[in-house]
Amino acid sequence: MAALAKIVAFLDTELRSSEIKDYPAALNGLQLANRGEVRHIAAAVDFSTTVVRAAIARGADMLMLHHGMFWADAIPIVGPRYDRLSLLLANDIAVYGSHLPLDLHPTFGNNALLARELGLTPTSGFASSQGVVIGVSGVSDVATAELVKRAEAFCERNGRRLVTTPTQSGQTTRRWGVCSGAGASTDTLREAVELGLDTIIVGEGPHHTAVQAVDLGITVLYAGHYATETLGVKAITVEVAKRFGITSSFIEAPTGL
Repeated sequence: MAALAKIVAFLDTELRSSEIKDYPAALNGLQLANRGEVRHIAAAVDFSTTVVRAAIARGADMLMLHHGMFWADAIPIVGPRYDRLSLLLANDIAVYGSHLPLDLHPTFGNNALLARELGLTPTSGFASSQGVVIGVSGVSDVATAELVKRAEAFCERNGRRLVTTPTQSGQTTRRWGVCSGAGASTDTLREAVELGLDTIIVGEGPHHTAVQAVDLGITVLYAGHYATETLGVKAITVEVAKRFGITSSFIEAPTGL
């Protein structure tokens, strides 16, 4: 058993929850308290009734989320919102949310961990959101076909099929960037050109980014919004369990996107 306050203090400090600018309604940090004790912490990418019911079934006292409970100001607590909140309160489950702070963390962050999964070593940043650099980039000398194979294997492990823009026979990835989630945009493609990147690995992006990327000579690997953001919540929850002598688990709830 561990004190909720001590776990929250660790997470707030490690993730710099109050320092990192995010969407105004993201509310990074403790979003719902419990009575103050945690025996089991469960992690999930998204906040949904399915995830809340799975946390209850596991006997969780705390839920760690990447996409937390709030994304808009002053919304009525009715329908599914009421159902989720009433279940959490009835089962005394605390909720902690970490969005951009968990994307950019150098050890437990989605982007650093995704690069590691693909055998890439970050040396600098890439991709800004809300004025904060959240992605990573680096240099390599790997056949793009090999990088695609690694990304395909990652996607298969996370319930997703890899989508890529066209690649050429014998193509080599020498400068790359990684940005999980909704990582492909006109802005990130422009930044990729400015940095001289030839390949970027992202979660997802609008249709037009695949068209733009070909014109710009950039290969894009779309590895899935959900899949690329499973890494951070898994890693930080395992760390919490180890530090505080409690148990942890990850709730799989893939969207296919």
